[in-house]
Amino acid sequence: MRFARPATAAALAATLLLAACGTDDPEPAAQAPPSSPHTGHSASGSAPPAGPLRQGERFVEVGLTTPYTPAAPNGGTDEYRCFLVDPGLTEAAYLTGSQFRPQNAAIVHHAIFYRLDPEQAKAAEKVDAGTPGEGWTCFGDSGVEGQTAWVAHWAPGAGETLMPAGFGFTMPPGSKLVMQVHYNLLGAGDGGPGSDASGMQMRLSSAPGLKPLETGLVMAPIELPCAPGESGRLCDRDTAVADVGTRFGAESAETVKQLNQWCNGGGVPKSGNTQSCDQPIEEGGTVYMAAGHMHLLGRAIKVELNPGTAKAQTLLDIPQYNFDDQALVPLAKPIQVAKGDTVRVTCTHDAALRKQLPQLQKLPPRYVVWGEGTSDEMCLGILVMAPA
Repeated sequence: MRFARPATAAALAATLLLAACGTDDPEPAAQAPPSSPHTGHSASGSAPPAGPLRQGERFVEVGLTTPYTPAAPNGGTDEYRCFLVDPGLTEAAYLTGSQFRPQNAAIVHHAIFYRLDPEQAKAAEKVDAGTPGEGWTCFGDSGVEGQTAWVAHWAPGAGETLMPAGFGFTMPPGSKLVMQVHYNLLGAGDGGPGSDASGMQMRLSSAPGLKPLETGLVMAPIELPCAPGESGRLCDRDTAVADVGTRFGAESAETVKQLNQWCNGGGVPKSGNTQSCDQPIEEGGTVYMAAGHMHLLGRAIKVELNPGTAKAQTLLDIPQYNFDDQALVPLAKPIQVAKGDTVRVTCTHDAALRKQLPQLQKLPPRYVVWGEGTSDEMCLGILVMAPA
């Protein structure tokens, strides 16, 4: 998953959104599920029911009213499809919680909800109307011009996500949402992927005194060579990067280049299981919640503040990553950050898992870089913060 395509190093830096707020401890928003060994994506199990409404909250349902049958373009095995959904807002509100419901869990890899202002919503309606079938293709982002705010997401293992008490994502009157769904057709059975009619139950509140939240992302490159004993044309890095561009578009291949520029100074890519990236903070703030996102080859992810200094703190530490355990969870205590601080994300991947996981076993080995596909990889820290 990705908040914005980094067309330049400056744009990549802009994906880290940090702002200040108070220091009162919030109520826990979600409990982290117990960790379990890495097994790859599983469609088993169902999310528990939503908790009781808090003061001022109401439930609103959004999602697909007509089932959609995904089809991966360009010879790939993944489709990112965006759908315009309308919560029917006639007055300002805050999104204070969400529970995504993947109707066809076998093929839903993740979902992200982007808020559109009324003018952007009109533009999205035109994109939708000009695209055959339900929704439109949207690798990487919402597919709508301009800045769109990430206000909710789901990945396997997440149930209902509650924002800290007293906080929420702003939803102006007339605003709508783009629901981006990543369909992983490697998860389809012999009968094909089937259709999907996923949706989300939102908690909306118009209670006075709520403070706004923002989502910030920290990214690192992936430079994972083929495992010992593996060979093939995609084990060549340049060929693998070109293949990402073929499946998802030239901007995806450019993202690989820009991540190397931002995190490695544009030098010769440093291949290996573990990669990291330091990103400077341009505005102070307080971090309340965090999650990590990788794909099926992920082993560990860590997000640190000011590593290697006297001010070092850990924002997120998942030493045994499990793709089916990606819930957004509250920090034990909110952590303040300041302008000039550094956030580092570090990920470890393991190419040997390719031979162990059913969805990947039949695919040719490849040098793995950042890419949208389930057989590609990501290294992404997701932070929820409240501006002043």
